Amino acid sequence: MDNEKRRFESVYSTKVKAGKRRTYFFDVRKTKGEDYYLTLTESTKRFNGDGYDRHKIFLYKEDFNRFLSGLTETLDYIKTDLMPDYDYDEYTRRHEEWEAKMAEEAQMEAANTGTEEVSEPSTEEETSIENDSTEEASSEEKTIDTEDDMSW
Repeated sequence: MDNEKRRFESVYSTKVKAGKRRTYFFDVRKTKGEDYYLTLTESTKRFNGDGYDRHKIFLYKEDFNRFLSGLTETLDYIKTDLMPDYDYDEYTRRHEEWEAKMAEEAQMEAANTGTEEVSEPSTEEETSIENDSTEEASSEEKTIDTEDDMSW
């Protein structure tokens, strides 16, 4: 059983948060034969709040180059032919603003409590973030008070 568990452990993992309900996980895993493959997992929070739906793709080394080529070609087509005027960096900027705001609030809270420790904001799967602010920003420049305001 210990061998079985070890076989499915990630050797490397990274995640990409994609809004308030979706997270993508990229996990490198090891096979019995000492080889490696990639699992791409989309985890989506259910609307009723009762857990998550997960969808996985297994990508093996012999398909890496073709997969990357196909993905790049498809994304380039969308960006250049279908939606050339769209600002693809908008959500990256909004996420960075939200993270900076959370870090600033954590620092202020640490300063108020007299502790040196600053905590990172929780992931969407670890906790649900409530929107305590009722202020509305102008449509030109929206203020991001919670990750929920990052509706993407």
